[in-house]
Formats: sequence, structure tokens, C-alpha cells
Amino acid sequence: MAKVELDDENGYGERVIDVDVEQEMETSFLEYAYSVIYSRALPDARDGLKPVQRRILFSMDDMGIRPDKAHVKCARVVGQVMGVLHPHGDTAIYDALVRIGQPWAQRLPLVDGHGNFGSLDAGPAAMRYTECRMAQAALAMTAGLDEDVVDFRPNYDGKESEPVVLPAAFPNLLVNGAAGIAVGMATNMAPHNLIEVVGALKYLLANPEASLEELMRFVPGPDLPTGGKIIGLDGIRDAYATGRGAFKIRATTRIEQVSPRRKGIVVTELPYLIGPEKIMEQVKALVEKKTITGVADMKDLTDLKNGTRLVIEVKNGINPELLAEQLFKHTKLEDSFSINAVSLVDGQPRTLGLKDLLQVYLDHRLEVTERRTSFQLAKALDRQHLVAGLLIAILDIDDVIAIVRSSDDAAQAKVRLIEAFELTEIQATYILDMQLRRLTKLSRIELESERDALARRIAELEAILRDSNRLAQVVADDLTRVAQEFGTPRRTVLLSDSGVSPLTAALAKGPIEVPDGPCWVFLSSAGLIARMDTDQAPPELGPRAVHDALISVISTRTRSEVGVLTSMGRIIRLGAIEAPALPHTSVPVNLQGGVPLRELIGLETGEKALGLTTLDDATYGWALGTRQGVVKRTNPEIITKDSWEIIRLDDGDEVIGAVELRDDTADLVFVASDSLLLRFGAAKVRPQGRSGGGMAGISLTGGAQVVFFGVVNAEDAMVVTVAGSSRSLPGTDVGTVKVTAYELYPAKGRATGGVRSHRFLKGEDTLHLAWVGPCPVAAAASGSPIGLPTPDSRRDGSGTAAGQPIAAIGTRAARPVLG
Repeated sequence: MAKVELDDENGYGERVIDVDVEQEMETSFLEYAYSVIYSRALPDARDGLKPVQRRILFSMDDMGIRPDKAHVKCARVVGQVMGVLHPHGDTAIYDALVRIGQPWAQRLPLVDGHGNFGSLDAGPAAMRYTECRMAQAALAMTAGLDEDVVDFRPNYDGKESEPVVLPAAFPNLLVNGAAGIAVGMATNMAPHNLIEVVGALKYLLANPEASLEELMRFVPGPDLPTGGKIIGLDGIRDAYATGRGAFKIRATTRIEQVSPRRKGIVVTELPYLIGPEKIMEQVKALVEKKTITGVADMKDLTDLKNGTRLVIEVKNGINPELLAEQLFKHTKLEDSFSINAVSLVDGQPRTLGLKDLLQVYLDHRLEVTERRTSFQLAKALDRQHLVAGLLIAILDIDDVIAIVRSSDDAAQAKVRLIEAFELTEIQATYILDMQLRRLTKLSRIELESERDALARRIAELEAILRDSNRLAQVVADDLTRVAQEFGTPRRTVLLSDSGVSPLTAALAKGPIEVPDGPCWVFLSSAGLIARMDTDQAPPELGPRAVHDALISVISTRTRSEVGVLTSMGRIIRLGAIEAPALPHTSVPVNLQGGVPLRELIGLETGEKALGLTTLDDATYGWALGTRQGVVKRTNPEIITKDSWEIIRLDDGDEVIGAVELRDDTADLVFVASDSLLLRFGAAKVRPQGRSGGGMAGISLTGGAQVVFFGVVNAEDAMVVTVAGSSRSLPGTDVGTVKVTAYELYPAKGRATGGVRSHRFLKGEDTLHLAWVGPCPVAAAASGSPIGLPTPDSRRDGSGTAAGQPIAAIGTRAARPVLG
């Protein structure tokens, strides 16, 4: 290989020399590798910073861009770093500055950024737009630089100097982690919790022979800025023992009812350095390839106020827990992190375990504290020397002034002072430089106090330097203060395993659809609907359950359709799978987990849901009663539309009750506002088609209206009536309530008036509510239960005062309310 060099002998021209290609490449590569390893990619084990990060913090401290000052343009800091200390590209400097200021990348950010510092899915704005200043934690990294605590070296052009390492009042390498790729080696370290690391440092300081197991009692594992869950602790122990290991990070998720029709997987914490957009791209690709089914929609609702919130909506009929397991398997919702703890120790790259990392940092802090103590001691001794000279001068102030006034110049005055009072040259010079106002009686008192304080301070500093235990205690106290100031609770949960049962894990490998099976569907008085997937009879609703007054219960199948009977005489289709599932437990059912039925189906203005019905072959028909006393039985018909009418209503009329029939042996019951109750057999009503208008059910007189219509076939049915004044506003009249056994009321013929069910008291002239069925329960407008009185043996007796206004009456029995 030919190499061209200048001809040094003549001072001009060139000469060509031959060099060995292999040797030249080896030399050049080693120089390049050395530069990358020591000057760019690997952090120092003492302060945990790469050279560019150290230079950024030192420059910001030197420029005075501290937390109590205003932000400055990032471009100004980058320019200062590049021009004085770091002769590399501005992009690399800015990237490093941004990273140590991102709260999702750093457990304890060192830069306080202002403006667009990027996100997990996008880079920051240009440096000319963003601003920065030192974070409070950065002051702890640079504190003491003016006290000769670390060595300085010349910068790249020899005109300035920079610290070899920062004092680092907290273990930055463990707290914030590090990542870098050098030539032939790389480093990747996870962030940890400051409080836990400080606890381990203090323990190691007091017990130098501490084992790894003892230290891991304080530092059980990484604590990532974005939270999440670490699955499997064996890899963490390997990393702490050898410097190399791996573990899995799983996103924090929960199953929520994200809309009235759908459940969703809500992600609130993501694995370290994984953004929501990446997750959404992966899920979209998996759905397009049909690797995963069951995802209905995805929404990224992440914001600065509420934090991470990625919502993955689940299709109806899909088990959300099993879908979540599949997402963990195929996406970055579960990610792996490999620890490779390589850092520089005494200028050499080494792979360090947890104890080694702690020990290297402790050695550094012990040295920093010792040098700081020596520096402060020297300053205190210097000041003590000056104070002693000042006290001598004050005692003989007149002689001092006379000597100064009679001297020809300052040099002569200094010599005469030294000879007269046995002062040192330093003391004499300081006295001559002082203002006369300092040499007063008050100043003498202050100087004597300062002399005593200096003596105590010097004794304390000398004791620290003499006693290694006291030096270690100072280091421990400094660490305690840092932990108190900057420590935060742990964010990442450590789990020995995923917590998923073997059955769930096995099911996640197969179909995740909710199987078609028997279920119960409930409708409450407050309009909430829910289902329970079981073929066993559900327990009754508890007496303190919210929304515990049931107005309709049907037994069907998960994949079947049900019908909603409304006050406008319509049946509206609804898939049973669309109702949210309740857990089938031994405790009383609580419909608080349901959703408003109005949000699942389209109801017209003023239209109310009266009950539920099955739409299978076993349906015998429906019975309906209207406010004007009309009754109708309809034949079941196969309808393909989403909704259809099953009665023709006259103007001003509406359906009061609508119930599915299983046969024609049940009773049809009307209760009117004038308290008349009429019961007659369903067989007495001839079935009609959908367009029929029904026939007379109960004879109404005096402006009375129907307040209840139902189908009763239970022997234990009860009649509940609530009386009050027709002049009171709805929901304000407490009124009286009465409970009577249904068997006390005789059956009458259709289209008759019936018998009285409630004797009105003074001020009462109407029934506000009535209900007939088993296990009655009353509810307020909020859905909370209201106690009912004990049954009255008098069929037409008066009621007792209710505790509060009753808004609805239903049943507590969770069994089909069918005719």
C-alpha cells in the first residue's frame, strides 16, 4: 500500500512510502474502536453517564441554566457543548439531551424540557423550537464541582477543561439505566427505584461482605418509568449475579365495559420504550392476517392528564381474557428486556453484577466525600488563619493604623505589620486590604464567634478524615437526603409468573369465542340489562343490592336473540350476547354491572321497555294490557325485521304491561288507578294477529286508568299497591303502600270492574303504582331498595306510610317472569 506524506527535509513536495495494509487497517480500526468505546457509547460506572451526557450537564451547570432560571433554547446548549467540549455532530448531542429529559425513558430525568420532546412513537421537534434547563436531580449530579471533588482534563483543543466524571450524588447508572452500542460490545441496563438502590448502598456500606441475596432484599428488580409488570424473576437474579440476564415485561391491562354493547381491553401501562402506535400497528397487522380474531376497534386515548389509555374493543361473543392472552403472545404488549451491564471501570470496559455496580459507585462517593472534606478543611484552615490575624489587628487597632499611616507604601506597611505583630504575609496582606469599618467592636464579637465555629468545624472535618466509619456515615447521610428528595414509590410490579391459570393459557391457544350455552337475561326497574352465563338457577338479588328490583327475567342461550317489549307495542330484537355478563357466584346477584338498555336499542321519545321475551320456537305468544283497559293476546310470528308492532293502539293509549306467554293457563291481571283489581284466565282472550287492536280487558269508570297489567301463574304471588294524591308531582308523594296475598282476590269475568285492592285514606284519591308477582321489592328513582310492609290480610284495607317516594316495584326472585 502506498502512503503519501509531506517531505519534511525540504519543507515542500511529497514523498511516497510503503506501509503494510493489514497493519494500517488494524491500527486504524483499533483507534476507531477505542474512540467509540471510551468517548461515545459506554457509560462510566461511577456517574452512569456517557461523555456527551456528562458534557451536556456540565455545560448547562457552567452556563447557569439551573432549575430556578428560565428555560433556554436547546440549540444554545447544543452549540455550547459542540463548540467547547464535544467535537461531534449536533444531532447526536441533541438526541442525548432529549433522552435524559424524557420521563418515559428516565426513571429520574436530568433535563427539564419545554416544548415537544417527543413521545414513545415520535421524535422531538427541532432544537431551535424546544427549550431546556437542568432538572432538580441534575444539580445533585453536579453538586461539588467547585470543591475539587473530581479530576478535570483539558478539552479537545486544550483551551478549556472538563470533569473526568461528575460527583453524582445518586447512583445514576442503576436509577436511570443506560443503552449503547460500541465496537464489539454493547450495554443495556434497566432503570431501578432510587429508594431501593439507596437502601442497598447503605446496607453494603455497613456490610461490605453482603451477599447478593441480601442486596436483592433491597433491590428485588428493575423499576421501569412506564410501570408495567415484570414476569419471571430468575432472569433478574442472573443479571444481578453475572451482569447478563433477561426478563419479560407485560403491559398493565384490565377488562372494562368500554361501551354499552362491548367490553374492551384497556391498557394503562406499556412495556419499557414501547409506544401505543406500535401496538396498534401490530394488532392491525394481526387482524388483517386473521392471526387474531375478536378485535372490533382500537382507540388511543392517551393524554397528558390521564396518561396511557389504549382501548382495544372486543367483539361480542369473544372472551376478553383469552383475547388479551393472545395479544400478549403476538404483540409487544409483552416484551423481553436483556440486561448487559457493561460500563467503564478505571477506563476499562467491564461486565458488572449488582454488587459490583453498587461497590464501584460507593468507592466513587467515598472518594468524592473525602476530597470534598479535605477541600472544606483547607478552606476552613485558611479562614481560621485570617480570622486569627484580624483579631490581633483589632486588639491593637490604633497601632495598626499608625503603622499604616507612617509607612511610605503598602510594601513597607506590610513588612512593619509582620514585624510588629508577628503576622504572616497572608495575614498582613488581608489586613491591609480590609476596609476600616470592619475593624469595630461589633466585628470583634463576630470574629470571635466565627473563630469558635471554625474550630468546631475543623475538628469535625479532621475527625471525618481520620475515621473511615465517620466518612462512611457522611456518605450514608447524603444518600438518605437524596432518596428523601427524589425518591418515588415503585411503579413496576414484580411477578414470579404471569398469573394466568394453566386452563386459561391452554384456552388462549384455541378459539376465544364465548361458547353458545344457556344463560339468564335480567331487566331491572332502573332500565339496566345484564346476563349470567349458566344453566343453574341464579340466586336472588340481595336486599342491599343496587337496582335490585327486577321487572323481567328470561332463560335463553348466549347466541340467541331476545325481544324487548315496549310501551308503544313493539318488539325490538337484541342479541343476548350484547348484554354484559355477570359473574355466577353464590352471593346475591347485583345488576350494578349491567348497562342501560336504552343504549343498546333504539327507543322512541317517551317509549319505555316493559319486559323481555324469548324469540324461539317455544314462544306461545304475548299478552299486552293498555292504559285504557284494552287486553290482547298475539300469536307468535317469525319476523325478520329488527323491530315490529304487535298491537294497534288508539290515539292517546299506550301499553302498560307486556309479558311472554308459555300457555293459556295463567291469569291476566289489571290494576286501575281507582284501586280496582281484575283477574281472569288468559284462555278467555282470543289470540289476534299483529294488526289487531285487542279487546276490552277491564271496565274503567270515572276517568280511571290502568296502572298495572301482568301475567301471574305463581301461587305465592303478592299484590303491592301505592296510593297517594293525584295533585302531587310525580316522585314527590310518599303516600301509603300495602302488600296483600294474591289469592285473596277472586277471579272475575273479562271486561268487568274487578274488586277493590286499596282503601284510600284522607288526601288519597289514586294509585300511583301497583304490581302483582312473587317476592316483591320496591325501589327509589336511584334504584336503591325501599322496604315494604308486612302482608296485610285485608283485601281492601288501607296502606301504611312509605319511608320515601317509591319509583318502581319489581321482584327479587331471579326466575323467569313468564305467564
